[in-house]
This record gives sequence, structure tokens and C-alpha cells, in this order.
Amino acid sequence: MAATSGKLELEAQAPYFRRGLPNKYKLFLMAFPFLVVTFLFFYLPIYGWIYAFYDYFPGIPLSKTPFVGFKWFRTIASNPIQTEEVLRVMKNTLAMSGLGIATSFFPVVFAILLTEVRTGWFRKIVQTLTTIPNFISWILVYSIAFTLLSVDNGLVNTLLVKLGIVDQGINFLASNSNVWGPMILWYWWKSLGWTAIIYLAAIAGIDQELYEAAEVDGASRFRKIWHITVPSLVPTFFVLLLLAIGNLVNNGIEQYFAFQNAMNKDTIEVLDLYVYNIAFSNNFPFATVVSMLKSIISVFLLFLANGLSKWVRGESIL
Repeated sequence: MAATSGKLELEAQAPYFRRGLPNKYKLFLMAFPFLVVTFLFFYLPIYGWIYAFYDYFPGIPLSKTPFVGFKWFRTIASNPIQTEEVLRVMKNTLAMSGLGIATSFFPVVFAILLTEVRTGWFRKIVQTLTTIPNFISWILVYSIAFTLLSVDNGLVNTLLVKLGIVDQGINFLASNSNVWGPMILWYWWKSLGWTAIIYLAAIAGIDQELYEAAEVDGASRFRKIWHITVPSLVPTFFVLLLLAIGNLVNNGIEQYFAFQNAMNKDTIEVLDLYVYNIAFSNNFPFATVVSMLKSIISVFLLFLANGLSKWVRGESIL
């Protein structure tokens, strides 16, 4: 008896590392690599904001660059041309984001329709074909668009001319009108299947007994979708919608960079692309200022979306 108690006492006094780390430290170690990546790619670049306060020119060390304070910040309001340019870019950005939010129900409808397909092999083929475009670069997407919509030998223009619908090809890709609609359509063509995966996972998590009970009560397929599937997807849709509102001014650059040209620049240039173009026209300080303001607006919108979530759902998204 004494030997057993002595053994237990020795085990209790064993080194901490032999007893193992608590779960909270294990979880932290698992997340640590992602925290490092987040710091390196999202927080460390914030140091570059210092260029907004200097009259910087590439090739000249920052220590030899004159400090100008808030000169470039005042330029946005004091220079009418810059003000007009920023307002134009903001209009394009909000229009593209607004169209994305207005059509954000597309993946929901697609996911519901996909789950209603009873033939398993056909459903897998459709899901695969609609998911693959997400992994295609926007440069290749533009190549596809050029093949289809080119003025001289594009497939669409060739058919329109041969059918006698038009006398000559329409320059779809170099037009300054009707740019926003095609851009959002190309976006959903590329990302529809990938975005629908979230809703497919939500549908898979719905209790099947609900459908069985509805079927016993004589509910049709449409009634089961409307009264069971759709309400079950509303929380997921609302969270993604709030996140989209928080990223209202973050359109990205790849799609618009690939499709931009001299003819459609006025209507396709969003905020991220504008910052890129300004920076590579050797105006790094002003590009940094616009990027800073974009980040501040994004943070404000994120907290606004979080407050909206608390008010509507009673839950926070942060």
C-alpha cells in the first residue's frame, strides 16, 4: 500500500513535459505557422505606409527623401483632378461590389439545384466542371474571352456576322459601355461552383428527419426546399453577406487588370487597380495614401457589418 502511494506521488511530481502540454498550448502551436504567415503578409507591409509622408521617388533612399507630412493626403481634396479620379474609381468599385452583393444568391440557388439532382454521376460531373474554373488564372479566362469575343475572328462575332444579325463584328472587349455586367458574369462563371461548396456543406448538415417528416405530411419537393432547405441556409448566407459588406472596397486586381485596356479603363478601373496603376506611374506616395484610406474604410465597414450581425442575428462575426 505504501509502495503504491509512493509511486503515485512520484508520478505527480514528474516533469511537466512528461505529462504533456495542455490542449490550449497544442492548439496555439498548430495555429502558430498561420499567425506567422498572417504577420508577414498582412501586418508587416503596413510599415510601407511611411511612404505616404515623404516625397518619395524610386531609387532614392528614404533617408534622403524630403518629409512632406500630410501633403499627399490634402491632394485628394485640394486637387480637383485627383478628386474626380478618386470619385470615378470609387464609383466603379462600389458598382462592382454592389453587383456582386446583389447576385450573391446565385451560389445558393445553384447549390440547391445541384442537391436536387438524383443522378449521382451527373451531379458529380456538373460540380467538377463548375469548380475547375476557380483554379484557372484570370489571364487564361481573358484568353477564353478573347477567343469568344474578338472582333476579327471571335466565335460569337463570326456567328453573328454569318447569321446576318450584324454587318460587322462588335468590339465587346474594348467598349467603355456595359463593362460592369460582363465583369460580374465572368466572375460568377469562375467562382460559382467553388462558392457553392459552402452551401453544399450546409445542406449536408441539415437533419434528414426534417425532410422525412415533411414527406410524410405530403410536402412536395418545392415545399421541402422552401420550408426546410432555404431557412437552413439563411444563417450561412447572412454571414457571407456581412463579410462581403466588410470587403465592399476590396475587389481585387487580377480580373480587372487582365480585362483593362485603353478603351474601357474609365469604367473598369477599381480601387485596387487604381492604386497599382498610380504606383507604377512613379507616384508611390499618393498610391500609398489611397491604399491607406482603402484599408481604413475596410476596417470601418467590417466593424459596421459586425454590429449589424449583432443587431440582426444576436451573434458576432468577429
